[in-house]
Amino acid sequence: MEEGIGAPPQAIFDAMDVHIGERAAKGVFLDGGGLYGTEDAVNFVVRKGEVTRVDGPYAEGKEVVGGWAIMEYADLDEAVADQREFAELHAKHWPEATVIATLRQISEGPEAPGD
Repeated sequence: MEEGIGAPPQAIFDAMDVHIGERAAKGVFLDGGGLYGTEDAVNFVVRKGEVTRVDGPYAEGKEVVGGWAIMEYADLDEAVADQREFAELHAKHWPEATVIATLRQISEGPEAPGD
């Protein structure tokens, strides 16, 4: 999501409340939440065995993670379809924002997805 474009409109909050509520009722939505911007973020960078602390804001970053959700689906097709619906909610209710909705699997061990 773009940083520094202002607060999301109430319409996206209302749409997301319905979206998340429906998924929570089905047992799909397990956990999630929104994140503040990078103005007070703290990163620890590990490079060549050394740890460095870097405080925000980050001038080089155009996009930041604005929120997260842990969802559980029966299969990948269902997850992809629901992720598209999530993206379409943003297109409809907050069209002036650039939002990248990323779907990733949670690792439960050292094996790769599908192993």
